[in-house]
Amino acid sequence: MQQGTVNKVRVLVVDDSAFVRRAIIRMFENSPSISIIDVASDGAMAIELIKKLRPDVVTLDVQMPVLDGLSALERIMKECPVPVVMLSSLTGRGGDQTLKALDLGAVDFIDKSAAGGPMEFGNLLQELTSKILVAARIDMEKLAGHKPGKPLAPVPATVKGKSTDVVLIGVSTGGPPALQTILSALPATFSVPILIVQHMPTGFTASLAERLNRTCSIGVKEAQDGDVVRPGMVYVAPGGFHMKLRRAGEDLLVVLDLKPDDTLHKPAVDVLFQSAAEICGSRTLAFVLTGMGRDGAVGARVLKDAGGRVVVESEHTAVVFGMPKAVQESVTVDASVPLQQVAETMMKMT
Repeated sequence: MQQGTVNKVRVLVVDDSAFVRRAIIRMFENSPSISIIDVASDGAMAIELIKKLRPDVVTLDVQMPVLDGLSALERIMKECPVPVVMLSSLTGRGGDQTLKALDLGAVDFIDKSAAGGPMEFGNLLQELTSKILVAARIDMEKLAGHKPGKPLAPVPATVKGKSTDVVLIGVSTGGPPALQTILSALPATFSVPILIVQHMPTGFTASLAERLNRTCSIGVKEAQDGDVVRPGMVYVAPGGFHMKLRRAGEDLLVVLDLKPDDTLHKPAVDVLFQSAAEICGSRTLAFVLTGMGRDGAVGARVLKDAGGRVVVESEHTAVVFGMPKAVQESVTVDASVPLQQVAETMMKMT
């Protein structure tokens, strides 16, 4: 274990693989900002160590003996809440388990299957470092407020004009439970299509769309290239592709594209917003929710210049206020609302 943890983020590593535990320790041996204070090989041991050591962040594997990751996470959030970053994989039920972990209160996850080999964690050092540092700043009360819990009663439908062709949502860290909260509050009769960019790796967005489709009245699907954008349907951009719009006669179509290739995220909120500004202009309503970084700020400015409207999640509920704050600094937003009022705002503004 590392010594001299003053001013460093203190991390407990929980994984049943001795190789993985050693790999993570080696990764952060010389880190100026992160210290691995201890390790655990199963969930039961992890809970004991969390209560004893009070780490700033826990990295938690999903598949473990004695007490698996999801069961451990549920107990951690009840008995000794602490920011948790899951170590997940797309193998088997990995995608659905990851989303369940986010519902239970995990801050974020690392896709182990993207390591490029048998747990080559060196390839993921930058991502793991970034997510640990973000997790350390999380307000656990805000995170608890993002848990979907029981589905909300759908917002009563209102008489809508024809001023909105499309609703856009950009979101990152804390996104899946936030999307659950919003979409579960929309009635099946909601008549404006919704396009979502959620920062997630390839594969996880399919599980997200399927999960939302099962639990919400409104239809949700992972977008496919050439999809005709239907009223009242929700389209989730697939990981690894930008999502854009184009017109074909009176129809709006989804375009999945690899360009631009110099964005930090793929899909990127900026790319969707800029495309909608060009295609739908003032008939666009965009929401930027919880997430780290600045994705959405440039697109929001282009969208506002085209006459569109932009709403951000307020600092009061945003698990990570980075993206909404960047948008607020870039443009004069049309509204700033807490998560629980996003669906109602969407209904009123479309």
